[in-house]
Amino acid sequence: MIWLDLIEARVDSAEPAVVTDDGVWTWRELLARSGGGVEFLDSIGAPAGHPVVALLTSRPMSFALTIGAAASDRALAPLGPRLTVSELVPCVEALPGEVIVTEAEFEALAREVAARTGRRVAVLPDLPASGWRRDATIGADRPAAILHTSGTTGIPKAVAYTEGRLVARVKVNSQLVDLGPGAVYATASPFHHIAGLGMMFVALGSGAALRPMPRFDIAAWKALPASGVTHALIVPTMVEMLLDAGELYLPGLRMLQYGASSIHPDTLSRAMAALPGVGFVNLFGQTEGSPITALTPDDHRLAAAGHAHLLTSVGRAAPGVEVVIAEPDETGVGEIHARAEHLFRPDADGWLRTGDLGSLDAEGYLYLSGRKGDKIIRGGENIYPLEVEHVLASHPAVAEVCVYGVPDRVFGEIVAATIVPAADVPLPSWDELRAFTRERLAGFKVPTRWETATELPRNATGKVLRRTLIDKAGGE
Repeated sequence: MIWLDLIEARVDSAEPAVVTDDGVWTWRELLARSGGGVEFLDSIGAPAGHPVVALLTSRPMSFALTIGAAASDRALAPLGPRLTVSELVPCVEALPGEVIVTEAEFEALAREVAARTGRRVAVLPDLPASGWRRDATIGADRPAAILHTSGTTGIPKAVAYTEGRLVARVKVNSQLVDLGPGAVYATASPFHHIAGLGMMFVALGSGAALRPMPRFDIAAWKALPASGVTHALIVPTMVEMLLDAGELYLPGLRMLQYGASSIHPDTLSRAMAALPGVGFVNLFGQTEGSPITALTPDDHRLAAAGHAHLLTSVGRAAPGVEVVIAEPDETGVGEIHARAEHLFRPDADGWLRTGDLGSLDAEGYLYLSGRKGDKIIRGGENIYPLEVEHVLASHPAVAEVCVYGVPDRVFGEIVAATIVPAADVPLPSWDELRAFTRERLAGFKVPTRWETATELPRNATGKVLRRTLIDKAGGE
């Protein structure tokens, strides 16, 4: 069985498939419009067997195009429209293909990228309900979509979400989150994220209806009960925002899924108190595969009953997943490796080397200790210090710079920069440096905490001791 089989089984269903403020698309309409997506891809000359780069938001037309692309062996490869041209170009160049599909809002950005990559640009129209179409030759190893993550160098890497492994992911996720027909699943994650498009595959594959939230704010959250939402996925930043506003409670909600970055245990305890009777679940994973572990509703109830330390963990191995700690140090901390049928980018031996560091307790609960590299996760967005350092170091007033993440209650981590000023050029204001950086990088990568130093801490070989700066910042 492949993911398209799960979808095709509902081709004649009049039950809701996608719910928005503007109305409901039934399964019949969604799959008929996916056929319109196939026609659109035909009309723009997107070659079969090649991915289609896309700059889109989470809306019904994007989902229809995704399904049509998968059904015609032209996997959609969405990229973040908040990224700059220089950030998008390497991703596009690394993929075969000829076309960039975009919403009108991002057309100017798409054309700049296209001019540097030799692609054509096509604006996604309202897709007609042309009827369900599917290439019968598509097998389990063909990609249904391609999502991007970032490697240790900060250069995004493509991860193929293959049809067969998606079926395994649907099975595991729907079991842990209690998804199925009759459920309405809301997600506020961007379309190109694993928690956006990735969870579209899970929700629809389970038979649940999808309730996208292209933009998140308190008003959008409060509107969800009108759509009959039973399940919701939000990041800790959003949980904190809703708690501070006294608006987390949502009538009809049965399950709250959170993740993508760390959450303060106090915040989680407040959220559980604000949503009595609602199940909480945290699925730990990454673009290459999720879930790896799960902190289940039962775990949350156990924590509330006196085992509060569990809220600092990311749970135990998800069903069908093997988790090991590779090369642990004297404290038991090592790199987290995982193996399962639903992981998308394992090594030849079947293990996914996550790059995350952690330890397991005697009961199998996993506790994260940081990252093998220096990646910063701010509100669910991955940031690599080297990329930010390169930009700041290009400013004539900056002699040296070290960028790092420091803990933050709202965002999990924020970006900090320690700068050694150049001797012969006056250092501009922090606002000017922010503007300089923002012109070259996405806004979430711009440091929000700044300081100067006469020199950067180094070890005997001259390597900058990033951890020293992190520890210093954490103690202030």
